[in-house]
Amino acid sequence: MGSLQALFRNMPDVVKNLLLINVVMFVLSVAMPAVGNLLALHYFESPLFQPYQIVTHFFMHAGIGHIFFNMFALVMFGSQLERVWGPKRFLFFYLFSAIGAFLLHMGVIWYQLSDLSPEIIELVSTQGAELWLDGKNYVDPILGTANAQYHQAMVGASGAIMGLLAAFAFLFPNTELMLIFLPVPVKAKYFVPIYMIIELYLGIGNFEWDNIAHFAHLGGALFGLILCLIWRRDKTRFY
Repeated sequence: MGSLQALFRNMPDVVKNLLLINVVMFVLSVAMPAVGNLLALHYFESPLFQPYQIVTHFFMHAGIGHIFFNMFALVMFGSQLERVWGPKRFLFFYLFSAIGAFLLHMGVIWYQLSDLSPEIIELVSTQGAELWLDGKNYVDPILGTANAQYHQAMVGASGAIMGLLAAFAFLFPNTELMLIFLPVPVKAKYFVPIYMIIELYLGIGNFEWDNIAHFAHLGGALFGLILCLIWRRDKTRFY
């Protein structure tokens, strides 16, 4: 208990507040699922979409495991980055990465839906939301997939976290990371690109068993890297 209190006490202010907000929002979503669905992100052309979801969705999480790993990464990588950048620049970077995740995620869904006929789009946009909210979907696979893309909710800080991970690898390329599922130290400059390649493969594969928004992860990492490149004028690098 003492070590946890010391960790929390020594945590930088922005990371600490982001951690608290995420935990409070997770408890709220568990206690009031209907509110959680309102704050989750829906496709921008869905009747379930509201502009505030652009921000609220990356403070929401789908389960204990989801929030635990995201908050663990926030504390481990975000704390170091906030100490390097300071609170204002770190918060801007976090939000910039999260918005980047939103933009790429939405862009990919828009592109996937653009191949469908106007009749299918009209059907899922006008009737599909009610069906989806009732926990049902169309039997037809094309309609069912389109309806899920239109109305399925996305939650999580993973896009922002991927931005932090990309920034950490950019600033601390030779720092070795010890992973739970791979108990061998891997330098950040190798781990992050490999991780992003896996995300790209899973995103393009669009496997039925996989409901993770991989392009949101890639968007967060991409926008985070772009911002790091913009800020690189001081040529600062760390171990």
